[in-house]
Amino acid sequence: MGNTANPDIIYTKVDEAPELASASLLPIIRKFASAAGITVGTKDISLAGRILSAFPDALTADQRIPDDLAELGELVKTPEANVIKLPNISASVPQLVAAIKELQTQGYALPDYPEDPATDAEKAVRAKYDAIKGSAVNPVLREGNSDRRAATAVKNYAQANPHRMGDWSASSKTRVAAMAGDDFFSNEKSATLAKAATAKIVLETAGGETVLKDGIKYPAGTVVDATFMSANALDTFLAAEIEKTKAEGVLFSLHMKATMMKVSDPIIFGHAVKAWLAPVFEKFGDRMEALGVNPNSGLGDLLDRVKDDTEVMAAIDAVNAERPLMYMVNSDKGITNLHVPSDVIIDASMPALIRAGGKGWGPDGKEADCVCVIPDNSYAPVYDAAIEFFKANGKLNPATAGTVQNIGLMAQKAEEYGSHPTTFEIPTDGTVKMVLEDGTVLHSHQVEKGDIWRSASARKAPIEDWVNLAIDRQRLTGFRAIFWLDANRAHDAELIKMVKPILEAKGVAGKFEIMAPREATIASLETITKGENTIAITGNVLRDYLTDLFPILELATSAKMLSIVKLMQGGGLFETGAGGSAPKHVQQLQEENHLRWDSLGEFCALGESFRFLAESKGNAKAKVLGDAVDAATQGILDHDRSPGRKVGQPDNRDSHYWFARYWAEALAAQSDDAGLAAEFAPVAKALAEDEAKIVAEFAAVQGKPADIGGYYHADPAKLAAVMRPSGTLNAIID
Repeated sequence: MGNTANPDIIYTKVDEAPELASASLLPIIRKFASAAGITVGTKDISLAGRILSAFPDALTADQRIPDDLAELGELVKTPEANVIKLPNISASVPQLVAAIKELQTQGYALPDYPEDPATDAEKAVRAKYDAIKGSAVNPVLREGNSDRRAATAVKNYAQANPHRMGDWSASSKTRVAAMAGDDFFSNEKSATLAKAATAKIVLETAGGETVLKDGIKYPAGTVVDATFMSANALDTFLAAEIEKTKAEGVLFSLHMKATMMKVSDPIIFGHAVKAWLAPVFEKFGDRMEALGVNPNSGLGDLLDRVKDDTEVMAAIDAVNAERPLMYMVNSDKGITNLHVPSDVIIDASMPALIRAGGKGWGPDGKEADCVCVIPDNSYAPVYDAAIEFFKANGKLNPATAGTVQNIGLMAQKAEEYGSHPTTFEIPTDGTVKMVLEDGTVLHSHQVEKGDIWRSASARKAPIEDWVNLAIDRQRLTGFRAIFWLDANRAHDAELIKMVKPILEAKGVAGKFEIMAPREATIASLETITKGENTIAITGNVLRDYLTDLFPILELATSAKMLSIVKLMQGGGLFETGAGGSAPKHVQQLQEENHLRWDSLGEFCALGESFRFLAESKGNAKAKVLGDAVDAATQGILDHDRSPGRKVGQPDNRDSHYWFARYWAEALAAQSDDAGLAAEFAPVAKALAEDEAKIVAEFAAVQGKPADIGGYYHADPAKLAAVMRPSGTLNAIID
C-alpha cells in the first residue's frame, strides 16, 4: 500500500528535518488514510534524488531512480493532482558539492561537479548539475498561484501564548543599506507583448555578436522584463558600507537569497567576499585562484583552500583585524555571515533580526545592532520600512496583533528572477539586447564586464488568475487588501495596467489599494498593530519574503503557515509552510537524537488535502478525516504538545504520537461516519492506555548520537529505526 501507480495523495520526499519527520509521520498518515480507502504515495524531489535521477548512465541498474520531479511537473497540470509538498533544499553550489560527495561515498559513481569545465563532456555534466541548483523544484510544481495564511488554530494559539519579542529602541543603530542606483531596480525595463513571440538574448561587442540565449517563447500578453546590476557600482557600494559600518561601531551583515536566485545572488555574495578581503585579493589574487578559490562559494571555502599558505592567512588575519565586527551564523564555531552563501537567506534572516529588536549575534557571542546590506533596491525598502516602524513604535505585540495573509503571483514561473537560464554574468563590455523574431529590439542595456544581467517574465493567464484569487479572498474575509506594486518600477507599472481593468470590470476597485512596497509595509504594520487584518497581494519574490516576515513576527515561525496552491488546471498543491528545511535540526538529531522540527505545517496541509479530495473525488470519508485532522491539530496546540528545543524534552516523535492519538479520538467521537468511528475507537483506546510506555520509549533514546546513514541521502532502514523507536506505538500503527 502507499506507492501505488496512481495514489490519491502524493506526499513528497524531501531533505533535512522535514524528511526525518516524514519517517515517523507518514506511517501514521497511511494507517488513517487506508481506513477511507485512500492511498498515499511518495515522489522523491530531494536534492539527492534529483542528482541521482539526472545521471542514470553513471549508476548501476538497481541504483537508478526515475525523475520524480518531472513526473510531478506533469501531474500538477491535471485536475487529479493532490500533492502535499514539504520544504526541499534549494541548493547552493557548496550544498550541491557536499551532496555529490556524500553520494559518491555511498557507492554512487557520480561525476564531480566541474567548477571550471573545459571539455564538452565536462560542460554537459556542469549543465546537468546547474539545472539542479537553486529553486529547481518550485517553478516546476507551482502551476498555480499562492494562498498563504496563518491557520485559525495557529493564530489563536499565538495570541493566547505570545512568543518573546526583542525590545526596539528609538536610538537603535540598526539600518538597511541598499545601492543608490545602477542596481536591478533602477535599470529595469518592462514590456507587455501584444502577440506571441520568440526572443533571443544577444551581447553585441566590438568583436561581434554573441547569442546568450535563443528560442525563448512567450505567449501573447506576457510581461517581459530585463535589467542589470553594475558590478562597479556594487563594488563601490560594498566598500563604502564596510567603512561606514566600522565607523558606526555595529555588525556588518549581508542578506541575500543565494539559493532561489541561483545565478545572480551567489555572484553578488562573491563580490562581498572580495570587498571584505580586497587587500588580500589585490596582493594574492593569482595565487588564490591557482588554489581554486572562488569567492562566490564563500569565505569558508576560501579559508579551507588557503589554510596551508601562511602568507595569505596572515594577510587575511590582518585585514579582518581592520574590518568591523561581522554578524555571525555560529559564533561558537567562528562561522561568519560570509562563510557559506546558503547560510544567510534573507527571507529568514531579516525577520529573525527584526523580531530580535534589530539585533544580530557578534563574534563575541553577544547581540549587537547591525547594518543589513541588501544591495538591490527592489525589496530592500520592505525591511527598511519595518525597521524604521519598530524604532518609532516599539515591538509588535503578538497577543493583540492582527494578521497579514498573502496572495502571491507565482504560477508558470512568474517573476522567477535569478533562478532560470536567462541570467548572465557579462563576459565583456557591450550591449545586451532582447530581440524578437521579427527583429524588434524589446529591451537593450549598455553593460560592462562583470555586470549581472537578467530577464524574467509573467504570463497573462497567471496574472489574471492571481487577481481573481485576490478578489475571492477579499470577498471571503472583508479584510483590507493591498496590491504591493510600485508605479515607479517598470515591471510593476505593467502589472498595474492589467490589475486595474480587472478590478473595475468586477466592480470591486474600491475594495483594493495599490501601494509601493515601502508604503504597503507601513500600512500593513499599522493595520496589524491595531489588531486588524490585511491581505498582501504580491509578486513571486515578495510572496516568498512576506510569508516569512509577518508569520515570524506574528507566530514566531513561518513553518506553521497554511499554504495552498490552487493549481490552474483544477488540482491542489498543499505546501507545509515556509519554514525552510532546518539543517540545525538535523545536526541536533545526529548529535543528541532529539528532533525539534515542528510538523504543524504538515498537519495543516494534510487537513486541506483530505478536504480537497472529498470535494474533487466525492469521498465523504476524506472530509471526516480532514475535519478530524483539524481537531487533532487544535489538540496539539491546546495541550502544548509541540516539540521542545532541548534534548530530554518531548520532540517531534512525541508530537506525532499525540497527533495520532488526538486524530483517533476525534474520529472515534464523530457521528458523520459510523464505520470510521468504530474502526478508530480501539486505536484511540490503545494509544491512551499505552501513553506512559510509548513516551518512555521515546525518552529512552534521547541524549546519544543517532546514525541515519547520511545527511543528504539517509539510509531508509536506519532512519526508520531512529524515528520510530517505540515498538509499542509501531504495533498499534502497523
